[in-house]
Amino acid sequence: MTVGRHEDRDPDRSEGFGEMLLGGLLDHSHALAPDRVGPALAAAVARLGGREARILLQDYGQERLVPLAGDGLAGGEPVPIDGSAAGRCFLTSRPVEVPLVGGVRVHVPLLDGGDPAGVLAVTLDAVDDDVRRILRRLTAVAADVLQTKNGYTDLFFRTRRGEPMSVAAEIQWSLLPPLAMTMPRVAVAGVLEPAYDVGGDSFDYALNGDVLHLAVIDAMGHGLDAATMATVAIGAYRHARRTSVELSEIYLFMDRAVAQQFAPDHFVTAQMLRLDTDTGHLQWVNAGHPAPMLIRDHRVVRRLDSPTTLPVGFGGDQPQVSEVTLLPGDRILCFTDGLVEEHESGQEEFGEGRLIDWVHRLNPADRGVRAVARDLSHTLRRARGGATTDDATLVLVEWVGG
Repeated sequence: MTVGRHEDRDPDRSEGFGEMLLGGLLDHSHALAPDRVGPALAAAVARLGGREARILLQDYGQERLVPLAGDGLAGGEPVPIDGSAAGRCFLTSRPVEVPLVGGVRVHVPLLDGGDPAGVLAVTLDAVDDDVRRILRRLTAVAADVLQTKNGYTDLFFRTRRGEPMSVAAEIQWSLLPPLAMTMPRVAVAGVLEPAYDVGGDSFDYALNGDVLHLAVIDAMGHGLDAATMATVAIGAYRHARRTSVELSEIYLFMDRAVAQQFAPDHFVTAQMLRLDTDTGHLQWVNAGHPAPMLIRDHRVVRRLDSPTTLPVGFGGDQPQVSEVTLLPGDRILCFTDGLVEEHESGQEEFGEGRLIDWVHRLNPADRGVRAVARDLSHTLRRARGGATTDDATLVLVEWVGG
């Protein structure tokens, strides 16, 4: 039998065959044009005996998985994340297998930074541990290549965009880090709404050694002016963070940057956090934002109140840094005021009390922060009657433990 030929009825799936498939993908990955990454993965899967391969990417609204077009890839309609096998794979970051007549439909997460960039769906005659191992390794390589190529193409952006996007939203999405990150000691996930018209909300994070840095901001107004202010604020935050200064100094640096570039009545509310992922020691500065909430055992146990600090751009004094020590499994919920101030005409605001109530109603099953953040954001949007006249952003951080 010739090793690895697709036409063989029982292709070799040994470690050596898997290495050959991986080597073929790795050896040429640096020279692959962005639109050839999907076909290259489809070709590798076909040599494994797979058919009807689809690469599914999450849309910006975090509601659907959209098929990537390419030679050797099956097309079709987008798949809803909720209630589908592909969506379950995406949300749990675990493979999902669905028996079919004459085969198995396998869904494997394309893991990037501990969280899926998408899902590979493929049909095989049968699945065993060798097949699972090879698919896991192929998708790991493909996810890294997709992430690398994403930096110099619009292909993946266009695939993920489900509706027209405002210029302000284009700017904000280009500014964001990955929406989710899962590492052994800490996990982060964020959601921005309205996804295609967000203006002044943004967030940023970085894991530097044992320290997680996080900032959530809300620039006043909406549209291009707000997006411009948000860009300056996040740029100043990154610059100060990368010089390894303390949180209070980061605030002062951001404050000066915004004040120097915009009129005196322009401002940005901000929240800056610093988490020691070894010890669980959390520090934060709150500049005009709603206080974060500490969630323990699926319940909000306290608001993380802190001394009043003026919003960025108003020339506030050096702020006092607040501190708390987390327990393993604790989660911190940060959010902008648009999440709780939304209201229908003549009606009362949604309010923090109702936000807490919905946090308590969430399914307490063992789920990662990305699935929980998405569910919470979408649940709150439905509870508000679908209204999102202001940006509404939430970021969820979990300290797994040292």
